[in-house]
Amino acid sequence: MLSLDAMLAAATGALFLLMFTAIRGWLAAAVSRSGTAARLSHRRRAGLIERAERRMAAYVSGPHARLSLLLESARAGIGPAAFLGLSALLAAAGGAAGALVIQTVKGAAIAAVLLGGLPYIIIRMTLMHRQMQSRIDFLPALELFYQSYLSTGGRQVRIALGRIVEERRLTGPLLPVFEQLYINLSVKGDDEASLRVFSSAVGHVWAEYFANMLRVALTDGAPIAENLKELIADMRRAARADQQERNRLLEIRLANFSPILFLALFISINVRYNPEGAYRYYVLDPHGRDMLLNAAALIFASFLMGIWLSRRKL
Repeated sequence: MLSLDAMLAAATGALFLLMFTAIRGWLAAAVSRSGTAARLSHRRRAGLIERAERRMAAYVSGPHARLSLLLESARAGIGPAAFLGLSALLAAAGGAAGALVIQTVKGAAIAAVLLGGLPYIIIRMTLMHRQMQSRIDFLPALELFYQSYLSTGGRQVRIALGRIVEERRLTGPLLPVFEQLYINLSVKGDDEASLRVFSSAVGHVWAEYFANMLRVALTDGAPIAENLKELIADMRRAARADQQERNRLLEIRLANFSPILFLALFISINVRYNPEGAYRYYVLDPHGRDMLLNAAALIFASFLMGIWLSRRKL
């Protein structure tokens, strides 16, 4: 017969897995729905959320702006207030579960931090994955825009964007990014914010140069055909360096996931050769549960370090 502590530990572990799967699926579904809806119109937020975001912006405009930029760049489908509310709710659930399973203040605190930071990790990793994909396709997309821009007489940036979006000449991960830029420039009326979202969504220095050219064309009405031609030539010359940067980013991502694989391998070997002892240590023994919690904290820290290194490379 299993003891009550063992049953509680097993139930809590299952709860963690179900909650992680549910939150990840919910965020993925929200990203997908938002990406589809953004092609037609901007979603109107509820009054309470909108008022909360305005109040938040009044007090912490800098962090609020950065979080809003991150969520819009990732097409997350939720605003900063809803995102922070979700993180706080998960942190409270993690603290309660940690107190129940580990039965220490340290366990409750670490579990609260891990579960509360899970939405940020998922959003940031999703954005980084899209940015890595966009590095490959950005040069062909820029060449398509250059051809479309020349066909307008070298003056109409919005018309050139509209053509490549509406004619579906773009493929791959950059299509929703350019669609988002075109919609924002057409609907929002804030060209500066729209270009910041575009630069953040693509996430590398060539996108910054391109956004600066669009900013000049939209603000001053100056032709940018020669600048675009030079940018395309520079990108072709730097293709080998870009490939090396993509390889480094891939190495960082592999290093992020390797601790999870090693931990799973270590536990599976113990379970395979000594299932009863592994069960007693990992489930019943407080020291074993504390060890697993410390491993989860180190893996979480490795993901944060990988995000920081990837942002520096991008």
